[in-house]
Amino acid sequence: MSEVKITETILRDAHQSLIATRMKTEEMLPIAKKLDQVGYYSLEVWGGATFDSCLRYLNEDPWERLRVLRKNFKNTKLQMLLRGQNLLGYKHYSDDVVEEFVKKSIKNGIDIIRVFDALNDTRNLKTAVNATKKAGGHAQTAISYTISPVHNIDYYVNLAIEMEEMGADSICIKDMSGILLPYTAEKLVKQIKDKVNVPIQIHSHFTSGIANQTYMKSIEAGANIIDTAISPFGMGTSQPATEPMVASLKDSSYDPRLDMDLLLEISEYFKDIREKYIREGLLNSRVLEVNAKTLKYQVPGGMLSNLVSQLKAQGSLDKFEEVLEEVPKVREDLGYPPLVTPMSQMVGTQAVFNIVLGERYKMIPKEVKNYVKGLYGKPTIPIKEDIKKIIIGDEEVFTGRPADLLEPELGNLKEDIKEYIEQDEDVLSYALFPQIALEYFKNRQAKKYKIDTNLVNEEFKTYPI
Repeated sequence: MSEVKITETILRDAHQSLIATRMKTEEMLPIAKKLDQVGYYSLEVWGGATFDSCLRYLNEDPWERLRVLRKNFKNTKLQMLLRGQNLLGYKHYSDDVVEEFVKKSIKNGIDIIRVFDALNDTRNLKTAVNATKKAGGHAQTAISYTISPVHNIDYYVNLAIEMEEMGADSICIKDMSGILLPYTAEKLVKQIKDKVNVPIQIHSHFTSGIANQTYMKSIEAGANIIDTAISPFGMGTSQPATEPMVASLKDSSYDPRLDMDLLLEISEYFKDIREKYIREGLLNSRVLEVNAKTLKYQVPGGMLSNLVSQLKAQGSLDKFEEVLEEVPKVREDLGYPPLVTPMSQMVGTQAVFNIVLGERYKMIPKEVKNYVKGLYGKPTIPIKEDIKKIIIGDEEVFTGRPADLLEPELGNLKEDIKEYIEQDEDVLSYALFPQIALEYFKNRQAKKYKIDTNLVNEEFKTYPI
């Protein structure tokens, strides 16, 4: 037995889960020094939806956020979440884009890259894992945890073995829906630890109310690291709260030995931030409630809010329960994909269409068709022929690695925006989010021109306000 390490998610998944990733860099910096002194194993600060949100809503350059944070964290490893071949977007990117993105992420300050694939198709992890190791980073592969007739402990143990063989430096059990039960977690961690020799990290959400117990049984079974969120942004659809978890382990052989006085000071700081977002209407009390239905429908918190938004837009919020019941049916039809980005969006949208239109598969999103064609990877089990016929007719299904269909893209992307490039990373921003990145570049250029003509001090050009 040894002390458990803690990854703090306040600067990424915590605010992504509770306030739609709206926390600004300027709100992170005043508390950075104290966060850096706590003794965390790592701080998750980037990836997931932060990149999109910086460009789309906050008028920030996500690369500059990373660089600024790196300067302010001298003692703590910085971590990010990457969607494998999808990077931080919603489609597959060519290998040259993936390799360059990983290289630049590490160059700008990331130490640990957690890489997952929505289908647990390890072919979609390899390029990112290899690029991470080549650039000197720590490659953590993540198992997207879900429950189905075919997702059992043997399935996950074999997946962990495959991940270690492909070069994973550590493995995360990523329970995005908060459905990993405590005693199942105990068995799962024990059996994985028996077969692999790399550290095991547990990531869960408090959505269903069981994550604290799951963490404790995982720790007792040998898990090395857990993800927590400082309490003002903990629990609900976020991670278990940091301070209670640290206190629960105190004076045990698992004691993470973090500075509790500092944690309490940090908590006070984020209480004020939280109150601000409550006043602005971004923090809805519904995301703080325990939702036991998650255990039945396996719908992550973010997916729940998306379903509500879609139904509101259709004037069909009264059909919410019907849609929830349709989600597992669609998931079964599609070969039991885990409900994580981008599969959660696909399954959720299809369920909404099926119920609102009163006929199953009357309307099918392009992304669902591409998934059935094999363009996202391999389903857990083959999709039934009758469902395949309904969705794509007689079109052929691709069984190879989806990215093998893609030609190198970097050269063309660079040419597309050559008049806007101010840093190499701009090409990658454009690759992921062409429309919003281009809008950001135009605004940046206009702002820069205005600053130049007014002869404002040079230092203010480096950070978008």
